[in-house]
Amino acid sequence: MLNPLAAGSRLVRRTIAWQVIAVAALALALFAKGSAWAVAAVAGGAAITAGGALYGVLALGGGIAPAAGALSRLVLGLLAKWFVVIAVLFVAIAVVRLPALAVIGGVVAALVAQVLAMAGGHRNGNP
Repeated sequence: MLNPLAAGSRLVRRTIAWQVIAVAALALALFAKGSAWAVAAVAGGAAITAGGALYGVLALGGGIAPAAGALSRLVLGLLAKWFVVIAVLFVAIAVVRLPALAVIGGVVAALVAQVLAMAGGHRNGNP
């Protein structure tokens, strides 16, 4: 039997795992440039990863609901995700003054890993 909520939760966990691995690899590569660059990459990747985890909890945490409730959870999760991402990026770049290029690199690495994780689990349209 297909359980879309369980499949969604598995997808969120798989995506987070891929993002952590990708950002860790980038941070290790940037460590040669300096520890601030490695920390900046982790901050950018952590922003996307934490936002995605929050989105997963908010969007999938309410169980089966009518369409209006499910849609409102999706929108609330999306708004919360991007609020967290923007706040963390602002703090990392403007307040802590980490290298902006490394922060954006961490964001890109996490987003590419997200796309690969979401595309990798489905073959021929079957979960």
